[in-house]
Amino acid sequence: MGNFGGSLAIGSAAELRELLKATGFIGVEDTDVLAEGWQVSEFADADERSLPGLVEKSGAPAVMVSFLDSDVGFVEAVTPDGTAWTGLLNRGMAESYDIPLEDFPVDTAVAGALAWSAAAGLTSEAETVRQALTGSTTFAEELYGLLLVGLGIPGARSAA
Repeated sequence: MGNFGGSLAIGSAAELRELLKATGFIGVEDTDVLAEGWQVSEFADADERSLPGLVEKSGAPAVMVSFLDSDVGFVEAVTPDGTAWTGLLNRGMAESYDIPLEDFPVDTAVAGALAWSAAAGLTSEAETVRQALTGSTTFAEELYGLLLVGLGIPGARSAA
C-alpha cells in the first residue's frame, strides 16, 4: 500500500516534459499526443501545487489523477480561469482503504467536472463522467480513461 504515481492530461501543444518538471512533477515519462493540442503524460509524484502551477504557467486546462496502488484514483482538475474540481475513482476500493467517501460527494464532483469541461472549451458527457466516478474496476486507470472520454478530451480512449 502507498504506491503513488499518476497521469495528467493538458490542453496544450507545448513541450510538456520540461514544463512538468519545472512545476514540481517528478519522474515524468514520455508524453502521448492525443488530438487538438491535448497531451497525456505519466509521472511518479507531484506536490499539491504542481497542477495549479502547471495550469498557471501553461495557460492551459489540465486534469490529473494520483493513484494509490492502482486501486484508487484521486482526481484534480483546474482551468486557467480558476474553475476547479476534485473527485475519487474506484469508490469501492477507496472504502476498503478507509478513505472517507463523504469527502468526495459524487454529485458535487460531477457538477464540477461538467463546469470544468465547459470552461476548458470541451463538450462533456454527464452520464459517462458519472459512470467513471461511481464505477468499480480492478485498476483505477481504466476509470480515468473513461473519465477523460466523459470530460470530452479530444482523442481520449477508454479501456472500460
